[in-house]
Amino acid sequence: MLFAMIALSVVLIVVLTAVFKVHPFLSLLAGAFFVGITSGMPLLTVVENVNEGFGGLMKGIGLVIVAGTIIGVILEKSGAAFRMAEVVLRLIGEKRPQLAMSLIGYIVSIPVFCDSGFIILSSLKKALAKRAKVTIASMAVALSTGLYATHTLVPPTPGPIAAAGNIGAEGFLGTIILMGLLVAIPAVIVGYLWAVRVGSKITVPEDVEDTNFDYDEIVKSFGEMPSTFKAFLPIGLPIVLIGVGSVAKLTMAESGFRNFLLFLGSPTVALLLGVLAAFLLLPKWNEETLTKWIGEGLKEAAPILLITGAGGAFGKVISNSGVADLISEMNFDALAGGALFLLIPFFIAVALKTAQGSSTAALVITSTLVAPLLPAMGVEGAIPLALVVMAVGAGAMTVSHVNDSFFWVVTEFSGMKVTDAYKSHTMATLLQGVTTIIVAMIVWMVLV
Repeated sequence: MLFAMIALSVVLIVVLTAVFKVHPFLSLLAGAFFVGITSGMPLLTVVENVNEGFGGLMKGIGLVIVAGTIIGVILEKSGAAFRMAEVVLRLIGEKRPQLAMSLIGYIVSIPVFCDSGFIILSSLKKALAKRAKVTIASMAVALSTGLYATHTLVPPTPGPIAAAGNIGAEGFLGTIILMGLLVAIPAVIVGYLWAVRVGSKITVPEDVEDTNFDYDEIVKSFGEMPSTFKAFLPIGLPIVLIGVGSVAKLTMAESGFRNFLLFLGSPTVALLLGVLAAFLLLPKWNEETLTKWIGEGLKEAAPILLITGAGGAFGKVISNSGVADLISEMNFDALAGGALFLLIPFFIAVALKTAQGSSTAALVITSTLVAPLLPAMGVEGAIPLALVVMAVGAGAMTVSHVNDSFFWVVTEFSGMKVTDAYKSHTMATLLQGVTTIIVAMIVWMVLV
């Protein structure tokens, strides 16, 4: 009966979000109270668990999400995201434009939301398509799939951070970042190949129209862009610091220097130093940049924080409802210790993503649901937990269709028909998700 109540709570969340268009924050809270009350938990204990779950998750990753969002806004508004794209384009060369767009998306979406990244780079994509004489649709799919891979797999994007926090892996963010960067590569390759194979056969009106998208003019329109070093520093610095902290934790004996490295490598400090590095990108230090730009970052962070916190509340109620005891008594010999376990979070995330559209919500809810399973399955430690996040992320990218805002951003900014977007973008995200879960399972068999 308890499992039935939890399943009904998930159905309730999906129906409220997808059918009645209720914000995921309220839907998750409704699910938390539903599970708590129907499981027989004392009413005051339900409230206590909701509060503890919300606050506990914010304590671990709240500032990390805020800092990551601020970095993304500054990269977007200062032209640094465009500078990164331009550098990648120079390195790859204009003879392989789709590959360049895939790699640009892979890098830009680590700090910048995939929706925003696609909009920022839309003019570059069209100008390069004209110059290289390839279809806009092929460039659009290459960019969208590159953005999508790191958006669902690599912190400091909020979704993977939230998933890590929900399963108790916020202390292993360095491993999760490294694993995400590696696992995302096959997903990007699959997206690129699909873009070339299918996107090249799709024609949009701008392919045959005489438009004013000139590459050099597009670059000039951004004015004086920041240097390459300054553009990459806000992303690179936190990743390096978190990585150094992770290595120090594993290899160094207790000392003052080790504690200093652990301090710098803690996700909160590393991301806040990334914010300071992003200040070097500000064209001027005035109210417009220091107040309005930062304020915009805080506004973008607010709904993510609320969804993540509500997911923490949902998870706390589930874990204290008695389900953990039931799970511990069940026989998981067929899955325990094996890569097949990763299919559980994958298929849950696939169902949630396909039903309600939001990858972030799918990451939050799925990680909340599978968290009680992990101790019973013996899933612990940096690499196993990182691969659980990868499995959830793989499901959260499967698939992007009409109930996903990113689907419409790709469709509208590329000029594709909805049917063509299904053939190209939606099918590409399906292949990306399947590829990612296969790669995660292979890595599990090799390293775990």
